[in-house]
Amino acid sequence: MRAYDIILKKRNGMELSAEDINQLIIGYMSGSVPDYQMAAFVMTVFFQGMSARETSDLTMAIVASGDRVDLSGITGNKVDKHSTGGVGDKTTLVLGPLAAAAGVPVAKMSGRGLGHTGGTIDKLESIPGFNTSLEREIFIQNVNRIGISIGGQTGNLAPADKKLYALRDVTATVDSIPLIASSVMSKKIAAGADAILLDVKIGDGAFMKNISNAVDLAKAMVEIGTHVGKKTIALITDMEQPLGQTVGNALEVREAVQCLMGEGPSDLKELCLVLGSHMVYLGGQARSIDEARSRVERIINNGKAIDKFRELVVNQGGDPSFIDDLSLLPQAAEKHQLTAVEDGYISELKAEQIGIAAMTLGAGRETKDSQIDLSVGIELYKKRGDRVLRGETLAILHVNDAEKANVTKDKVQQAFVITKEPPVARKLVWGQVTAQGVELY
Repeated sequence: MRAYDIILKKRNGMELSAEDINQLIIGYMSGSVPDYQMAAFVMTVFFQGMSARETSDLTMAIVASGDRVDLSGITGNKVDKHSTGGVGDKTTLVLGPLAAAAGVPVAKMSGRGLGHTGGTIDKLESIPGFNTSLEREIFIQNVNRIGISIGGQTGNLAPADKKLYALRDVTATVDSIPLIASSVMSKKIAAGADAILLDVKIGDGAFMKNISNAVDLAKAMVEIGTHVGKKTIALITDMEQPLGQTVGNALEVREAVQCLMGEGPSDLKELCLVLGSHMVYLGGQARSIDEARSRVERIINNGKAIDKFRELVVNQGGDPSFIDDLSLLPQAAEKHQLTAVEDGYISELKAEQIGIAAMTLGAGRETKDSQIDLSVGIELYKKRGDRVLRGETLAILHVNDAEKANVTKDKVQQAFVITKEPPVARKLVWGQVTAQGVELY
């Protein structure tokens, strides 16, 4: 069938066959289907949607466009975790060592950040000497030896996704649930894990702003995982305000270390316990989520979690001294304090605005070629619901460029909305989606 006929079929609301979808992706990668036809196709998907079966077939066609990582040489049930992105989301730095200490092999391939803040790889490169560029064989050997390895994405994983995303980005078709779901899941499936935990963010700092869209995306991704034989669970978690108290690469590593020691901000600790419990359950190291929760709490309290993190750092060439002396992490030259201009309660702390401010300071990339500054960022002293008095510290800007600091100050100040009455509390975890259905809390 010609690309024209496939586009027409979908435009008219008909369901595409797996052969139709495969033919289109193969043609697009070979160049026989030009950008203008693929642009027409993604626009028809944007308006007509896709069935669960079509979305799964599209995902697997994208997977087939490149390499698949073979993790069969790693013993145990490998669990991958993916977040749809937010501000101050450093959970992978905590969850990897936590799950590994519980006996779940963690073979984590992560990317660099584009947008609000750095990705997991950027954060890890704040650690002196830490090597994220690992050969595939070394990566697998590390997991078998100490239970965990975290490296940058290597090889030719899901190249059709990169090409499709670039096209969607310039054709106003990014926010299509079937296209988002197939993009995320193609990379997870190609990465070779046995089970997948998805953290679908909702709120101001997230791609999904409301619960309905978050549930739809979670359902689509869980359906794909289930369809291809991967046990998949999605949790819907809050991103109305930044997670934890820091936004910025070295600052977030510091906070992750504190969390692994049982300290740190309460929202970050709780979310890591929830996500960690699900990873341990999916990894077959507990018979229930409650049993898994008890286990991860013990692992943090008895020091095994931070010990595993230390082992990870040493194993990948890093200097672990910073764990005992956090001042050894990269530090910005200056700190600028922002204070409250009135008494009241923090009724809003706009996550997206904080994220953009951190990017302006240099903590994130505006383009793929932007240089990132690992030492800069924002430290939050007040969060949503906190009582504040005039003159109290709201935030500290960690900066290396006075001009960038001046541009950023007002953005951060305006992200804090102070009112006379406290706001209604928001949930940290809104619900979960499994193959059995949706459960909202």
